[in-house]
Amino acid sequence: MEDHQIIELFRQREENAVAETEQKYTAYCRSVAARILNSAEDTDEALNDTWLAAWNNIPPHEPECLKTFLGRLTRNISLNKARSIKALKRGSAEMRVVFEEIEDWLASGQSVEQEISEQELADSINAFLAGIPETERSVFVRRYWYMQSVSEIASHYGFSESKVKSMLFRIRKKLYAKLKKENFV
Repeated sequence: MEDHQIIELFRQREENAVAETEQKYTAYCRSVAARILNSAEDTDEALNDTWLAAWNNIPPHEPECLKTFLGRLTRNISLNKARSIKALKRGSAEMRVVFEEIEDWLASGQSVEQEISEQELADSINAFLAGIPETERSVFVRRYWYMQSVSEIASHYGFSESKVKSMLFRIRKKLYAKLKKENFV
């Protein structure tokens, strides 16, 4: 079934919408959740929460790209779940490593100004990513969005792990300079 048809089922509040979504996107959403969560049970729970969140959010929200919408829901739900069970301390080693790579220049506390500028920050990062070569952008997204390990990324592209680490270091350095110039860090 096509995405626009699934979205229409949600709009009409047809229970079949969830079944169709689950059939088409379980593998994708499971891979997103499994990279963040350490257990199959937590991953399954995150998927169920994703389907419920989709049901609750469509309508009023009508996503342009259902796959991206579901991926973002799954990621956010999984991150919240990881935080709530303190997975950063007890496991989820890859997630901990990813955050350690950028923790030095991320602001630690939330202020009103930071909350207001969250969209501006996202726009700035998106503009930065749009301005770098496709391979670098893909490596960056695989690491910091999908939380893939350096070895997985290296294997996917046929690069050495040291090349991937160097590439990520240079990208982070450029991004840091851009964000510093724009007073985000």
